Amino acid sequence: MTANPTFSADPSVSDVERITALADPAIRNLQITQCYHELALVLARRTGAVGANWCTFATWASKQAGQTIRKDDLGRTLELILGSEEHSAQTAKSLATTVRRQGVRRRLDEIVDTIWQVNDSRSAFDRSSEAVARGNLKVFSEIGREFARFHAECLPDTQYDQDHITAFCEQLHPGEPPDGQHFLRQAFVHYYQALFETRLKTRVELLLLGNLEIGFHEQTRLQPEINEALEAPLLSVAVFARNFLHALYPGHKWLLLRAAGRLAGVNKLLAVYLAAAQREAQFIITETMMMIEMPNFNRIRLGDDLVARFPPILRKVTLPDLQALLAQIDPTPDSTIHSGAQLWGDLPDRLHFIADLFRCYQVDTRLLEPPFTDDQVVELKSGRLPPGRL
Repeated sequence: MTANPTFSADPSVSDVERITALADPAIRNLQITQCYHELALVLARRTGAVGANWCTFATWASKQAGQTIRKDDLGRTLELILGSEEHSAQTAKSLATTVRRQGVRRRLDEIVDTIWQVNDSRSAFDRSSEAVARGNLKVFSEIGREFARFHAECLPDTQYDQDHITAFCEQLHPGEPPDGQHFLRQAFVHYYQALFETRLKTRVELLLLGNLEIGFHEQTRLQPEINEALEAPLLSVAVFARNFLHALYPGHKWLLLRAAGRLAGVNKLLAVYLAAAQREAQFIITETMMMIEMPNFNRIRLGDDLVARFPPILRKVTLPDLQALLAQIDPTPDSTIHSGAQLWGDLPDRLHFIADLFRCYQVDTRLLEPPFTDDQVVELKSGRLPPGRL
């Protein structure tokens, strides 16, 4: 990896705080993704690289989030679908025809263009992008910081020190998420135990347990941002109608027409059109969010059952705490059946998928591969958007 004087090989708390202070969400996301990778490598080296830690998975989730944050081709894709989708396109033409009957002196295609412009499909992606960026920052500023602190304070220990790990965890808030950090406390205790565990299966299970505990905390904390991102296309019918009518009837003419009852048919068609357009927009945003690209361009749809299987070492788990947590979040024990999350906004549905995903890829060393090329790392750490595929 190419060295950079402003970033250490083992990111510190101050490195995390510097990244969280970046104003540009796209550059910040890229640096968050790279920092997760570097944090993952440090802990993997200490545990013997026998299994992934939470930062390992966070690297690829953050990289995927970057596509939404940067809005890579999303607006164009949505406009293409809205422009060609039969139901919304036909409704738009019906709406335009009805409006012309009310005395609007414009060609039909001009009125349809006005409909697309007022609907402003890109604004849905703007709102989705902003929500994902906030979530990306929210998680990193909390959990990334705690990993950096754990590395600095606990990784140097050469023997197990209960008082030391207790003191570390006392700086985390008690209580359940979203406000409490009970699961973070438990996770770092299990990571610390894994540092000194000599039995391979137990060490792997301790790492998986820590990953799932942080995943539970993270996903609970992210619930508002995830729902906001998924609901981004839900523009108010009233707002859309006002903007559209104002564009076609300058000044206050549209208010007079509405008062005279001449816009009832228009308003009805506006509602029908907007419902069709929003359905398409939400489908695209959901499809984009519900995808994660792992190393070697292995794309996993979060709504599909996992095709991967549990590795032999994790086909049966023996750690009591891990068994208890899986019983809480995995309704299909020891199987990936029904693992696909049909409703990504539903926390239990999402946790079920994540539990199986983490378990399937827990010992896959490909997850430790770098998310960016060396040249891209130099660019993004210098505060520039790197060229090429990100």
